[in-house]
Amino acid sequence: RARGLRGAAGRGRAEPRHRDRRRRAHRDRRPAGVLHRPRDPQCQRLRRLRADERLRPARERHPGRRGLPRGADREHLLGRPRGRGRRSGAVARRSRGLRPDRRGPGAARAQRQCQRRAHPRHPAKRRGALRPRRGPRPPADRRRRPALLARLPRGEGPHGRALGARLRGRRSRPAGGPRPARRLRGRAPARQPGLTGTGFPRLFAPLDLGFVTLPDRVIMGSMHTGLEETGDWARVAAFYAERARGGVGLMVTGGMAPNSEGAVLPGAAGLFTREDLANHARVTAAVHAEGGRIAMQILHAGRYAYSDGAVAPSALRSPISRHVPRELDAAGIEKQIADIATAAARAREAGYDGVEIMGSEGYLLNEFLAPHTNRRSDGWGGDFTHRMRLPVEVVRRTRAAVGADFILIYRLSMIDLVPEGQTWDEVVRLARAVEAAGATIINTGIGWHEARVPTIATSVPRAAFTWLTRRLMGEVGIPLVASNRINAPEVAEAVLAEGAADMVSMARPFLADAEFLAKAKAGRAGAIVPCIACNQACLDHTFERKVASCLVNPRAGHETELVYAPAPRPRRIAVVGAGPAGIAAALVAARRGHAVTLFERAAAIGGQLDMARRIPGKEEFEGLLAYYRRAVAAAGIDLRLGTEASPDLLAPFGAVLVATGVRPRNPGIPGRQLPHVLGYVDVLRGRALVGERVVIVGAGGIGFDVATFLAQDGPSPTTDPALWRREWGVGDPALTRGGLAAEGPRPEPSPREITLLQRKPGRPGRGLGKTTGWIHRLGLQGKGVVMRGGVTYEEIVPEGIIVSDGPERADPRLIAADTIVICAGQEPERSLLDALAGRGIPAEVIGGADRAAELDAKRAIDQGSRLATRL
Repeated sequence: RARGLRGAAGRGRAEPRHRDRRRRAHRDRRPAGVLHRPRDPQCQRLRRLRADERLRPARERHPGRRGLPRGADREHLLGRPRGRGRRSGAVARRSRGLRPDRRGPGAARAQRQCQRRAHPRHPAKRRGALRPRRGPRPPADRRRRPALLARLPRGEGPHGRALGARLRGRRSRPAGGPRPARRLRGRAPARQPGLTGTGFPRLFAPLDLGFVTLPDRVIMGSMHTGLEETGDWARVAAFYAERARGGVGLMVTGGMAPNSEGAVLPGAAGLFTREDLANHARVTAAVHAEGGRIAMQILHAGRYAYSDGAVAPSALRSPISRHVPRELDAAGIEKQIADIATAAARAREAGYDGVEIMGSEGYLLNEFLAPHTNRRSDGWGGDFTHRMRLPVEVVRRTRAAVGADFILIYRLSMIDLVPEGQTWDEVVRLARAVEAAGATIINTGIGWHEARVPTIATSVPRAAFTWLTRRLMGEVGIPLVASNRINAPEVAEAVLAEGAADMVSMARPFLADAEFLAKAKAGRAGAIVPCIACNQACLDHTFERKVASCLVNPRAGHETELVYAPAPRPRRIAVVGAGPAGIAAALVAARRGHAVTLFERAAAIGGQLDMARRIPGKEEFEGLLAYYRRAVAAAGIDLRLGTEASPDLLAPFGAVLVATGVRPRNPGIPGRQLPHVLGYVDVLRGRALVGERVVIVGAGGIGFDVATFLAQDGPSPTTDPALWRREWGVGDPALTRGGLAAEGPRPEPSPREITLLQRKPGRPGRGLGKTTGWIHRLGLQGKGVVMRGGVTYEEIVPEGIIVSDGPERADPRLIAADTIVICAGQEPERSLLDALAGRGIPAEVIGGADRAAELDAKRAIDQGSRLATRL
């Protein structure tokens, strides 16, 4: 009342307190430096209506009133009926279909007022009323248009508009083309689910398959995890459920055998019995509970089966198996077709959303297609019409077994990369026949397992084979999936943007980070743990009959045992050494709630990874280091670079983890002190000059890396797909069968003469990865690198190095060299550990500091992560 009296004295009249409060609140909401708040769109529209009203007589402006209506009648002027009571807004919303307006706070406030005052009165006046913005109703012929780019000309949208322009909403069209539909004033375009709030609109565009809509354009490709063979189906369910929870819309399981002769290994997982059905149902239920979809891959190994029961179109042994397959007769072929169709029907019964039929990579169906393995002269061999009969019949019978509303993916070999493989015309014919037989999606397969061309290793360029899928676009009317070395959301988005595919398949990236898609959709692509395509913990484990995991994510395949739960008592943790083991331990400890300080005496993190990224073909390691830098900062870890940790510095911490890595081992060769003898660290960091004739002592992983580093002059083929294809002899399947270049591999010659020596007898590089060692050997051989095993190092002399053969030291000889590079292994760096022990400070040791023999980042990261879960 006192405030009201003061107002009366100053203005000649009293003002109600509530009105003064509203004015002060309006004033306080102004941004700094703004004298007047901008009018919201509703008020602007109201002003225009009032201006129009003034031009007409009063009774025409508003029947029953003179002059302009009061502010209380704004809703009536806008054609919105007034009403009273709480129910009025609900009635109006039901009758007029009001939607939330997202144009700003003013518009939303006006809409709320409308809803409070609305009443179903004066229906005739509501017909022309202004309504909240909504998208224009599409024409009748486009209301159910499937979002399938495969039916459109390559790279174009439904009206000839560029695909990228259509998805971005730009008004661009080719010369002479029809104009895009006009946008109605006062209405916003229809919002497409998944296209807002993300930098990857094509990746998260839904895909309508007719009977089901997929939420995005990503398939988690099939991987042999080895979990099914353990018999612990709870682990299998947890593995797929975690990826469904991370946003994967459609996953494909590892290959399931349709029968015993089709199993890759004796005892391999399948879907044969009622017990198998219950186990698979447990997996599908877990995936569906997380909102995902999952398809089961049906894989018949054919002559790749490691058993005496292997079958094939012809009795030809595979170069990667010692078993000679039995040639199938007509009854045997009919059995395989029936068993595959039965497996698909069982998959549906188990709750799967679809199946993928494996028809590539050199397995049974692929073997029937290629003259390389099909030497038959009956109705299942000879010309291509007969050779493609089996896969087409399999798809037809499978579709009949599962019904029309079930996803059926056919994995088709786009390029065999073996002599006497398929031609491109045959690939196109098969794709059309598979579509006609009932396939829903065609997935891309690249190369046979026996091909001498890498297809998924880290040295393969990103998206190296999408040119093949792009060529098939437009030849079929069902979605096409691009695959192989697509490991980042920006790569996948680019593949879709250029019209190379309708979908992308990624497998190993979901081992590296189960939340890959969720992070990308949330605008946190930088937080995705990158897949470096190393194969060390996934494919290598598979071929060693171990459970597949991931070098950068040890939880993959171990979701039920390796749990990063909050620590019951957070402590101050010191981690010394920012190599792979130290970073992994620090990140997991920080994630669990510990206060972590990470010490690194170098100027940058990474340790051995910082050197690996310099090797041609290992450019992906640079991305891993960039991720680690971001992750360390985001986790709130106190990173102290250029700091030498001492016992005094570490004494106050609650726990100390020593991850100081390794140091090069001294092989004890006479003459090692000569000036032309270098260590691998100096070579890789560019701190020493290297001559034109080089001998590398030691043919382990580091020796091969140094040889690759010194043999490459110019850009890395991994960054140049055309150069990479030339180096490995990848041609065009339209020109040569199988897609191998007629002239063969043509790598760039090495600028140096390099000799790689190994003390162990046998082939150098035998300890390298099972799936990548052959790539390193072939790559160096192509560049003219000489590799010798079983030598004894006698002495290093100014002219080179003297070696002999075997323990008998026979045939001593000089290998001339300008530079000798020592890569003879490592030994643990434990000087800090010894100092801490002398002071009585307890510490845990991990990584190379624990065990340097056969050191690899896989073991270091796994060890660091597991230790951090126990703190």
